[in-house]
Amino acid sequence: MPSSAFPDGGPPLTEDEAEDLLRCICFKTGPPGAVGVELEWFVHDLRSPYLPVPRDRLHTAFTALRALRLESSLTVEPGGQLELSSPPAPSLAQCVATVSADLSAVRSELARLGLALTGSGTDPWLPSRDRLLREPRYDAMETYLDRFGRAGRTMMRDSASVQVCVDSGYEEPGPLGYRRRWRLAHLLGPVLVASFANSPVLHGRATGLRSTRQSLWTGIDPLRGAAPPAGREPRGAWARHVLDTPVMCVRAAEGPWAVPEGLTFREWLRSGSPRPPTRADLDYHLTTLFPPVRPRGSHLELRMLDAQPGDDGWVVPLAVTAALFDDPRAAEAAYRLLLPLAETAGPLPPPRDAHWRAAIRDGPTAPALHRAAVECFALALESLARSGAPAAVYDAVAAFRERYVLRRRCPADEHPTGAGPVPAAGPCGGPAVGPGSAPGPAAPAPGPVPAPGSAPPRGSGPRSGGTAPVPGPGPAPVSDSGPAPDSGKDPRP
Repeated sequence: MPSSAFPDGGPPLTEDEAEDLLRCICFKTGPPGAVGVELEWFVHDLRSPYLPVPRDRLHTAFTALRALRLESSLTVEPGGQLELSSPPAPSLAQCVATVSADLSAVRSELARLGLALTGSGTDPWLPSRDRLLREPRYDAMETYLDRFGRAGRTMMRDSASVQVCVDSGYEEPGPLGYRRRWRLAHLLGPVLVASFANSPVLHGRATGLRSTRQSLWTGIDPLRGAAPPAGREPRGAWARHVLDTPVMCVRAAEGPWAVPEGLTFREWLRSGSPRPPTRADLDYHLTTLFPPVRPRGSHLELRMLDAQPGDDGWVVPLAVTAALFDDPRAAEAAYRLLLPLAETAGPLPPPRDAHWRAAIRDGPTAPALHRAAVECFALALESLARSGAPAAVYDAVAAFRERYVLRRRCPADEHPTGAGPVPAAGPCGGPAVGPGSAPGPAAPAPGPVPAPGSAPPRGSGPRSGGTAPVPGPGPAPVSDSGPAPDSGKDPRP
């Protein structure tokens, strides 16, 4: 997001004012129903995807795309990834129609210029990408994230996602209440990561992970990519998390932005140094937090999905997520189905708990996640049938379930690079299951999934600029009795 969106000035903010603001500006409630999606794509040469696209050619292409009449907003990410963000839509069908039309226009213009969009969680072709955007925000972000290893700068340049946005929900309790939807998003997260994993390669090499992209986000720093502790009232937990996360940068009108080391926003409010923070600084700080589920005003961003292959692969995660959140019957059933996962997740918050790590490493071969995915897709299909979703959307979800979910596979197992099976022993130390191999029990999770290329932890906490120590003995292993049978027939009349 451009820094110009946050004007400087305004009176200094107190700690109490900041906490009150955070409780008011996040989890705004109301009748759920609106849905949105943000799609990131790599831009490659149409005929030679292994060759980097020169900077001036990308600039020419993006200038041409900005001249198109699109309903979605179009932005460029630091590594030259293209992002389309839909407007909030009153229905799934409207969201799909709007974004599909915009993507068709974008693809046609890029094809005219000899370029194409590639859907993958990490760049499947190039060994590395240069940072295209040279702005104070991204200079400061890279400086900050480099303190924790290479995961941060790799995330900025070499990753792409599908982000689904759903309303926060009602103030009142129940399956469509904001407390339940917040909890459901975190329980469903590892199931979505596993089902839609599509990034087994980084810089041209197999990593041994199904979702290398999510591993990068997990490794950016101890707090910035993590969820608040589970089981607490969402508004208060989120406010504390925001204030106790280190400040990435202090903006300046001119020159480079300061990058303090280990200064939390709460400490900045108390000290007033290097200058007193304002409301605009708090708003900006919120944009530098990257948990797997992020509350933004009246909606929740589900940020854990890899970019999907094909022209319309993104429709399936959008449809499944919307169905499980906005249909009360499906939402209640999914919540009851997924709640037992919390008992074996271990003490760490998402995305570092046992199930998230199993999703990153093993994808749908993790038995608990496979069984949950089979049931969640069945619930989603029943919901889509009840709601009268477009036949093409229903059929896409049903085909994905048949092709991947019921077979314990995910898009990573058919990656276009032809990287083949992942190594016999992945970065996590356990046996990595590759395409075509027999499914089996998930290996115990020995610790947080390392981001490829990340540096070893240094220091003992945020103040030292290092990674916080891992508390406790570590999450329990993911274990189950085996795959679940196919549950449910085609629910359409």
